[in-house]
Amino acid sequence: MTPHPRALAWSRPALFLLDAVPGAGEVVLDGAEGRHAADVKRVTPGEMILLGDGAGTRARAEVTAVAKGHVTATIREHRHDEPPAVTITLAQALAKGDRGELAVELATEAGVDAVVPWRAERCVTRWDDGPRGAKALARWRSTATEAAKQARRARIPHVEEPVTTPQLARRLGGTTTLLLEAGADESLATVALPEAGEVVLVVGPEGGVTDTEAARLADAGAVPVRLGPDVLRTSTAGAVALGALGVRTARWTSR
Repeated sequence: MTPHPRALAWSRPALFLLDAVPGAGEVVLDGAEGRHAADVKRVTPGEMILLGDGAGTRARAEVTAVAKGHVTATIREHRHDEPPAVTITLAQALAKGDRGELAVELATEAGVDAVVPWRAERCVTRWDDGPRGAKALARWRSTATEAAKQARRARIPHVEEPVTTPQLARRLGGTTTLLLEAGADESLATVALPEAGEVVLVVGPEGGVTDTEAARLADAGAVPVRLGPDVLRTSTAGAVALGALGVRTARWTSR
């Protein structure tokens, strides 16, 4: 299937971030984004680029001048995308190595709206409350930003502060919460979903969720669901579930 030309106009050009995107006129892209556009992407006059604020506003702009570390462009079209009626938050258990960042990257590309790092009991990786934990959180946030730019997303998912299981349970109030469990009786393909509001996907660590954690989350309203017949890694389960929810809700058809 050939994509609609208008969709291509908002998906093919490279996306660069600004604190605020003007509705019209000339824009100077400098700093890190200017260096990336001029020195790495090597944009040229006449080329179209996307400018975004990461909060729903984007503009198509035509490059008019390029200097070292600076790009000047003129706004040609401006738009603001509202959040979907059903927003999805991924409560992602911490994973060892770069698998946590991979989970954030894939989930961002699949359209997640927010990410909550979860200090589950069986997590091998432990984020402390000092500099090491702050650096790990910064990597997750940077990963979300870069993945959103790569996907030309209008909104960058917010990566929240890490939580314990009791904190996560309190966070679930007023949401539809789905705990991904390979042995669950209910399937993600058939579970009841809201027409609006926040859905929280809870993805446990490689060692699984403990009985105590499952009970605590169930008391907070979490419904165990399975994705399919196979067991997925913690780094991929969230993205696969997001794809299924994109089909089952209006998230994909309404945007």
